[in-house]
Amino acid sequence: MTYSIQPNIYVKLKKSLYAIISLILISFIFFTIKYNETSSQRREETLGRILKNNYFLELNKFIFQKINSPYLNISHKIKKGENLTNIFKGYNIDEKDITKANSKLKKFIKPNKLKMGIILDLVIKKNISGTINLIKLNLPTSKSINVSLDRDINDKFIAKKKITQLFTKLSFSEGIIEKSLYSSAIKNNVDPNIILEFARLYGFEIDFQRDIRKNDAFQILYETFTDEDGEWYSNGKIIYAYMTIQNRELALYKYEADKLFGYFDINGKSMEKALMKTPINGARLSSSFGLRKHPILGFNKKHLGTDFAAPPGTPIMASGTGTIVKAQWCGGGGNCIKIKHNSTYSTVYAHLMKFASGIKSKTKVKQGQIIGYVGSTGLSTGPHLHYEVIVNGKKINSQKLNLPSGKILKGEDRKKFEIERIKIDVLLAETIAKKN
Repeated sequence: MTYSIQPNIYVKLKKSLYAIISLILISFIFFTIKYNETSSQRREETLGRILKNNYFLELNKFIFQKINSPYLNISHKIKKGENLTNIFKGYNIDEKDITKANSKLKKFIKPNKLKMGIILDLVIKKNISGTINLIKLNLPTSKSINVSLDRDINDKFIAKKKITQLFTKLSFSEGIIEKSLYSSAIKNNVDPNIILEFARLYGFEIDFQRDIRKNDAFQILYETFTDEDGEWYSNGKIIYAYMTIQNRELALYKYEADKLFGYFDINGKSMEKALMKTPINGARLSSSFGLRKHPILGFNKKHLGTDFAAPPGTPIMASGTGTIVKAQWCGGGGNCIKIKHNSTYSTVYAHLMKFASGIKSKTKVKQGQIIGYVGSTGLSTGPHLHYEVIVNGKKINSQKLNLPSGKILKGEDRKKFEIERIKIDVLLAETIAKKN
């Protein structure tokens, strides 16, 4: 049901309705007693018993609470062109509540773009002062997604999104690299998070600054999750990844079994190593490891790291899984992070614009996780990442680091992988055929 009348009028009508119900109920009881009891004494006794009856007392209490209740439940059917703000204003909801509610809800919905015909449920409260507060909101944005807003005991709004069902589909993208993998993938409508994961998978084998050549190619097959209307909700895992690098073909297949998860080449070998070759995608090697003239101090000094020039805000990844030893201001290094990966390896990332959310000392991070963003803090002439690799306490050239080979599947895992690889090849062929 849609209510187009103003809340104050509606409240009065609703109160009148409850009052009428109460009068009808009492009248019904009175006339029933009058026509069923012969003597006036028995009528008085029966009426007395009814008026003292707990059920009758509770019913009356409920009715009179409804008459005097400051709360109002509203079901509003969204019309063409309506948005949350004008709906709220239509029910005279306090301006501050409107601003706060929209601020919380915009994380999950577009307040100015509501689907026509959907039922918006509201609970509002009319105060003695005459102001009306929003208490609760419920909005089904689709059959499988529901957004709610609740006012807590601290008078703050809490917005939540509940998902009852999502549908999985496969997305495929391919392209020719012109300037960088990142820019070419973006041009082909690949989500940035998928690109970063793709770069992480190949980051153990490929130096994206020096190994990539113009006209190298890539392919990605990955999961996407949608609602029943086919609208995108989120991305899943990469199923298949492929690159041609200087005439080398590198294909990777997702394999998951029991506690094992990873990406393996056609021979069942993983590219994953303790550290990635470079913790940043699309950057230019601007200063190598070794003796150099310091760009600011002006004298020769050994450069104990590798510098990668990149636009401000470019994401920086943890080159390996480990624990953050420090994430703080490091003087000439500006904002810097140090990660201890194991008893052998540690890495340092300096001159960051800022740290990623949640990054602080003692935080555990995974390989490929974004830990910060390129900046020019500290002693720096421009935006870049200063990257150091420390092996057994000694700083070494990250570009010449030899790491143990990745895991090779054997036995039952190898057999299962072969079956999974064939399935993925079939899925890939079907997806490409549908696209074409």
